[in-house]
Amino acid sequence: MTRSTLDTAALAHDLRLAVMRFSRRLRNQRVDTSVTLTHLAALSTLKRHGPMSPGELAAHERVQPPSMTRVVVALEGRGLVTRTPHPTDGRQVVIGLTDAAETLLTEEARAREAWLSGRLQSLTAEKRAVLREAAEIMEELAGG
Repeated sequence: MTRSTLDTAALAHDLRLAVMRFSRRLRNQRVDTSVTLTHLAALSTLKRHGPMSPGELAAHERVQPPSMTRVVVALEGRGLVTRTPHPTDGRQVVIGLTDAAETLLTEEARAREAWLSGRLQSLTAEKRAVLREAAEIMEELAGG
């Protein structure tokens, strides 16, 4: 292996661990811990992509349809999603967010961003600039 390959492998290792730790800390900044992370992920997908069938939601979340059915039932029981008839397929329903879900997602994002803003304030302007560049690079990596 070349030095460059070893350096890249070491960077990949270090970055993976740092991202995992950071993600865990960020996920722990919760408003309502009675809503699972799986449920929040499904709600976030609906917010980002709009109403969809349970099968489409399962595909977005990369889970099996029966698993998503359980998630939808739980979310509906909490008043966080609605089911409406599919406009063209009578066998299907469309899952959408309720106002309560929109509020929950806003509060969850606000709590996480408040925590992160506080952490960022403790850094120097130079380190914040580095993180601004790193955020762009990570977006690029995630897109590829």
